[in-house]
Amino acid sequence: MPADPPDYSHEDFALSRGAARIAGVDEVGRGPLAGPVTAAAVRLDPKRIPEGLRDSKQLTPAARARLAAEIAACADVSIAHATVAEIDAHNILRASHLAMCRALAGLARPADHALVDGNALPDGLSCPGTAIVKGDAKCLSISAASIVAKVCRDTLMVELAQQYPGYGWETNAGYATKTHLDALQYLGVTPHHRRSFAPVHKILYQAVSITP
Repeated sequence: MPADPPDYSHEDFALSRGAARIAGVDEVGRGPLAGPVTAAAVRLDPKRIPEGLRDSKQLTPAARARLAAEIAACADVSIAHATVAEIDAHNILRASHLAMCRALAGLARPADHALVDGNALPDGLSCPGTAIVKGDAKCLSISAASIVAKVCRDTLMVELAQQYPGYGWETNAGYATKTHLDALQYLGVTPHHRRSFAPVHKILYQAVSITP
């Protein structure tokens, strides 16, 4: 049986505890070998919630694009990134949390409670929060954030693919597909690759070890 769709119960609970401005926060791009990690914070208007919100992974690209536009038209939305340099310097988890904190801080009106996808709250959140495991499939605000972040990052990777053709970023979004791994071997490492990730680090190490 298909999973139940996300609902507004987590937001309602936060409202019942005195919160007034509640934002969902999610990130995309932990796994890829290239590109930033991207986070979004979304504060929905409960009277204007777009139909069909789901975990972004359960939606087609066309449905994600449509919903992202609808969310932007009726909600307070903020998007932020952590760079490849920050990923390599701090590790991907810390970089993801940096992006989440930046997204939350960028809302037009500050949230007073954050609903965050995952099992732990990032350090440095600008307000109290609740961590929700698989929140993008359970909580409408987090579902909205996951869609916005996914559409933004995918679009960014398509743009980077035009500057660095051959790696397949326009379709693999920087993940370790065969096309991407083969291109790393033949075309080499770009400035947008995460050097701390094993497949990229291995190629860099090989290049150093064979240098006369």
